Amino acid sequence: MTEQSRQEQFSGTKQVGERHRFDEDRLFEYLSQNIDGFTGPLEVRQFKGGQSNPTYQLITPGRKYVLRRKPPGKLLKSAHAVDREYRVIKALGTTGFPVPKAYLLCEDEDVIGTVFYVMECVEGRVIWDMMIPGVDKTERAAIYDAMNATLAMLHTTNFTALGLDDFGKPGNYFARQISRWSRQYQLSETEQIAEMNRLIEWLPDNIPPGDDVSIVHGDYRLDNMIIHPTEPRVVAVLDWELSTLGHPLADFSYHTAQWRMPQGMFMGFGGTDLAALGIPSEEEYTHAYCARTGRDDGIEHMDFYMAYNVFRLAAILQGIAGRIRDGTAASAHAEQQAALVRPLAELAMSFARRVGA
Repeated sequence: MTEQSRQEQFSGTKQVGERHRFDEDRLFEYLSQNIDGFTGPLEVRQFKGGQSNPTYQLITPGRKYVLRRKPPGKLLKSAHAVDREYRVIKALGTTGFPVPKAYLLCEDEDVIGTVFYVMECVEGRVIWDMMIPGVDKTERAAIYDAMNATLAMLHTTNFTALGLDDFGKPGNYFARQISRWSRQYQLSETEQIAEMNRLIEWLPDNIPPGDDVSIVHGDYRLDNMIIHPTEPRVVAVLDWELSTLGHPLADFSYHTAQWRMPQGMFMGFGGTDLAALGIPSEEEYTHAYCARTGRDDGIEHMDFYMAYNVFRLAAILQGIAGRIRDGTAASAHAEQQAALVRPLAELAMSFARRVGA
């Protein structure tokens, strides 16, 4: 899929798909009783983007809201944790970090069939193309700098002060994540991929030293945020399903993997003349992040971090392949995402080989 078609196919809303419909009257009754000022009539639309948690726009005469829910049907244990999304958004919203206002979490599955939460509908630009077409070089550079600053802000937020000490287990983040995604991959496996099997063996034995802890987003990228309609700044970071307490360099290196992925693979722009576009090089972007987070300039062990993150991404997309198999995939484009599992596994293995795998 080209980046242009990503923008076209994932932007905006559509009618609610058959598998993701629910009793809208029951929802309206619940929300009108639990959100101040929530009045009808209510129109429900489904966002086109996203594979994991179905996301809906709730349109009322007074304002728009967004509802995110667990998908119906058979689910992997611990996946689709919308309750965790709600908790971290609610907490970060008290700090000035750019997140939508969180209105409520509903754990009563009788309302629409699964757990859900409702948040503010933030107006702005969701940009699916990492090259950010349609803006000049200066604005493009400023948007990238805003992404960098926002991630640094997240990683330097005092999670203890927010009551999030128990939002994840402290320490051994990489070991726990490798174990988790290995299990998730194996539960969703639809074909044998030798590179994934090798990475499952190799990664746990080659984790670099160091055990920093911060809030990590888990899927921090341009299309998971809203950019101000006319200004180059982040007004909301979205899709917190994979957030936890973890190693900030895992988060940062996932975000920067696009610099090393070839064009046409996921959102990679490897080989592109970035300077001509105003997009910083990986080295420049890393320098800015290190300065903002008080790190020594440069990050060691990036080949391991890249191997880990691309492996993890392959495991996430294998989960989509598993949901296709089980009939619970939420996106019309899930098959295109699932087809990337093998190429990503091969790329992850190429990073691992650079450090001795």
